[in-house]
Amino acid sequence: MAVGKQKQTSRATILVTGALGQVGFELARSMRSVGKVIALDRSAFDLCEPNQMCSVIRAIKPAVIVNAAAYTAVDAAESNRSLAMQVNAKALSILVDEARRIGASIIHYSTDYVFSGEKELPYIEEDKASPKNFYGVSKLAGEQVIASAGICYLILRTSWVYSMRGKNFLSTMLRLGREQDTIKVIADQFGSPTWSHTIAAMTVHIAEKALNAYDTQQWWQERSGIYHLTAAGSTSWNGFAKAIFNAMIMERVPTIMPIFTHEFPMRVNRPKNSCLSNNKLKRVFGLQPPRWDRALKLCLRLHGHYKLSTITNPSL
Repeated sequence: MAVGKQKQTSRATILVTGALGQVGFELARSMRSVGKVIALDRSAFDLCEPNQMCSVIRAIKPAVIVNAAAYTAVDAAESNRSLAMQVNAKALSILVDEARRIGASIIHYSTDYVFSGEKELPYIEEDKASPKNFYGVSKLAGEQVIASAGICYLILRTSWVYSMRGKNFLSTMLRLGREQDTIKVIADQFGSPTWSHTIAAMTVHIAEKALNAYDTQQWWQERSGIYHLTAAGSTSWNGFAKAIFNAMIMERVPTIMPIFTHEFPMRVNRPKNSCLSNNKLKRVFGLQPPRWDRALKLCLRLHGHYKLSTITNPSL
């Protein structure tokens, strides 16, 4: 496979795609402790350009491909189905073919939206996938491409990803908090807000274990599969919004008003329960992600928004 049957004596090359996205940006920095990182954004590695993908991978010959690139616009995916399927599924056929050619392993990110959200308990990896929207359909199709390819892989499903970069729930709330006195937020959809830094940190731990294993081929073969990786604990979107503003340095804190799914016009269906169990992640890799509210405070503090200074360890 990617790094042979014995432990590496030199730093492995790691290709990170989607380098300007929330997770990709964090990976581009944190993965440097594991190997030689080549982090590429869409201009250099476009999942809509198969020829470019092939030539880049063949030139770099990475030991591990960490694919953080994706089409993540949930609403827009309904009207841009061809593009969503190309980026989230069809392009992965090229990725796995090239990985097989050079003996690379793949770490890929997926989503809670592959589930319907009808289950009352947190979803485990073995639960039946049944997406309620086309974004979820395209991400599930991508999972199937990778899982059926006969290569070594890890699919890490996460949920409610946020950071101080790009468009996400946290950045939306910060903008609305400056513009409005009252913000209506959904109170009957539940999940685990997960900081992009947490996802990257957990991925680094996994990659270190893989690349430092004496028999890396055996390591990958024994652990290839799907894992859930989210922050611990859960809340509603309304609870997430309240936690943001409760921790913020603001002259005027907006009122967060609960609103329910049937009252709020949405272009696409979203799962009511997006909670994922991290038990398999802990059992196999010994990793326990931090609670969502603690990670949120660390994120805000890191960027100068947190009003308290009681948390002293920002390493997640």
